[in-house]
Amino acid sequence: MKVTETKLNGCFIIEPRIFNDKRGYFFESYNQSEFNKTLGLNIQFIQDNESYSTKGVLRGLHYQKGEFAQAKLVRVVKGSILDVAVDIRKESPTFGKHFSLELTEENKKQIFIPKGFAHGFIVLSDIAILSYKCDNVYNKESEGGIIYNDPSLNIDWHMPHDKLIISKKDLKLATFKKQFL
Repeated sequence: MKVTETKLNGCFIIEPRIFNDKRGYFFESYNQSEFNKTLGLNIQFIQDNESYSTKGVLRGLHYQKGEFAQAKLVRVVKGSILDVAVDIRKESPTFGKHFSLELTEENKKQIFIPKGFAHGFIVLSDIAILSYKCDNVYNKESEGGIIYNDPSLNIDWHMPHDKLIISKKDLKLATFKKQFL
């Protein structure tokens, strides 16, 4: 696998080796030993999640606080998304910065998002199936989020605002500055 660190400290793009032939393709989507060795980490993913969404659905920006903070390994099984990570670690040199990457069923890229990040995505294709691993369980009392259109983050979601489909809960999220500054 090819690993590239993003502009955010500790956040990596992972590109698996894909073997194509006339029958289709094969790739190893995750190998714990190789993952930890290559990234220099000791991550133990304990849960796999999958979501199905339609074009324009924007989920996020979500995070888990304290002892329930989560590292994630995100990939797209079907369709395409714009995946966004925001560094919310106050001690980090990239605090308050974000990174986005298009993840598609064709490019098979994955993004590793360490603990201390907010995460969100928007579906760019007609449908998308997203699969992600977490190294900690979800805890409702530890959840947090940042409003998708936060002016200080200025995230380009690659879609007009009138085409976005956002949950009522996500529309009520606070700004980055209100929570972290």
